[in-house]
Amino acid sequence: MDPIESEFALKGTAMTGSRGELARTTLSVIFIGGLILGSLWILRPFLGALIWATMVVVATWPALLWLQKRLWGWRWLAAALMTSTLLLTFVVPLSLAIVTIVMESDRLVGWVKGLAGWHMPPPPDFVVQLPFIGEKLASVWEQVMASGAEGLAARLAPYASDIVRWFVSEVGGVGFLLLQFLVTVVLAALMYAGGEGVAATARRFGRRLAGERGDNTVVLAGQAIRAVALGVGVTAVAQSVLGGLGLAIAGVPFAGLLTAVMFMLCIAQLGPTLVLLPAVIWVFWNGDTGWGVFLLLWTTVVGTMDNFLRPILIRRGADLPLLLILAGVIGGLLAFGLVGIFVGPVLLAVSYKLLGEWIAEAHGPNEASSGTDRPSAR
Repeated sequence: MDPIESEFALKGTAMTGSRGELARTTLSVIFIGGLILGSLWILRPFLGALIWATMVVVATWPALLWLQKRLWGWRWLAAALMTSTLLLTFVVPLSLAIVTIVMESDRLVGWVKGLAGWHMPPPPDFVVQLPFIGEKLASVWEQVMASGAEGLAARLAPYASDIVRWFVSEVGGVGFLLLQFLVTVVLAALMYAGGEGVAATARRFGRRLAGERGDNTVVLAGQAIRAVALGVGVTAVAQSVLGGLGLAIAGVPFAGLLTAVMFMLCIAQLGPTLVLLPAVIWVFWNGDTGWGVFLLLWTTVVGTMDNFLRPILIRRGADLPLLLILAGVIGGLLAFGLVGIFVGPVLLAVSYKLLGEWIAEAHGPNEASSGTDRPSAR
């Protein structure tokens, strides 16, 4: 055979082989992608519960290990106790809060609309004499009184209806939501029993994708989850419980409903002041001066305690910027609903870490050595 013809034959064989390899790779990727999408579609009803269970288990895993050491090393006993605690301290209160808001939503909207029949009296003299905020509070009081109760009710009623409608659309049916919570508890119990194996699999998967960086990313995701659970969750529980206690002591009606609303507002990073401040105005309006002053001071303490409590708790979970965590919580809540409270900060934290490591590679050892070995200009 002519050498030129032989060379062309070898090139043709190589091209045919490369085309066959490209087709096989393309079909493999499509097949694997189809399997992943099909599996996610089948598991779609359980994905929300699976994400919640993962977040809760990762956040409370140190507590499980601490409890296991004090229960003679029995994992099943520690897992059973943690699951019961989770059911009593997380699922039951959150379920009651959602059920209370949904069931009392019409009553709340009707109460706001009923303000049209009220006549707001002028501000008492002691309101002006209050330190720091007396003049401003009296000025706001006079503006509300000038607009009339009908104008105030007309302004508040649409917002109340919109908030209730948005919340119901986010959580869906109450029965389905409670079922999701029960599935979350069951999945969390299974993860408590064999969490080490699940964590090792996740780290191996990350290492398989991106080596050491993938392993670090999985660890960082766990730290971000723990930071959100401590900083956002614990702070929201503390503020709502203390706020509800103050409302109950001051004799404000709908204290349970308002506590549930405060908890949701604290989770959404809006704070309990949106509920406590109108309650303070209502107490003063009814002429209970002593309880009004008490509730005002209580509102100041409860409304500002997150400024120092939340950063401390977030730092205990992960060394991440506070603004990053808060942006992830708010953005995740708006983008993904309630589960976005944890998903948003995790995505932002992983992206922030990977971007920082990619930028830091510009100052790697090769660049440093090349800079030191370069001869100086004379």
